[in-house]
Amino acid sequence: MSTCYRGEVRIGELAQRTGVPPKTIRYYEQVGVMPEPPRTPSGYRDYPPQAAARLGFVRAAQAIGLTLGEIREVLAFRDRGEAPCAHVASPIERHARELTERIAALEGMRRDLERLARRARRVPPSPVEGGICHLIETARVRRGPRAGTRRAGAGVPRDPAVPQPR
Repeated sequence: MSTCYRGEVRIGELAQRTGVPPKTIRYYEQVGVMPEPPRTPSGYRDYPPQAAARLGFVRAAQAIGLTLGEIREVLAFRDRGEAPCAHVASPIERHARELTERIAALEGMRRDLERLARRARRVPPSPVEGGICHLIETARVRRGPRAGTRRAGAGVPRDPAVPQPR
């Protein structure tokens, strides 16, 4: 086992304990969500015991829709010894509003698509010169929220190895 006598763990063991891949842990360090851990004389990362709890918090915050930039801000409060919960209310409320707006847009899009499907069942096929399908080409359907339109937050790119909340 790779546990050191002081209670620190290597990245592989931390990944195994938390279910967060080593690549993602290194990415979190790069973007400032996880602090750089001390290194062993041979250069291995030597994570303190509280690293697992911090990764758990990051994953829980992502699950409720916070961006890595927002998570970094919350963690900065904690790192300064301040309680971050009052600060967390604002992004949570904003995400709830955004979710309400996305749901409304998706419901409108669903109604438009249902209307288009009814029209498709009624209208006989008519080939259009140079067209592919007149039903789609003439459709007036609201655009729903596209995947990937969530803010990445404070210039932090997304980690492709991290599943994003839907």
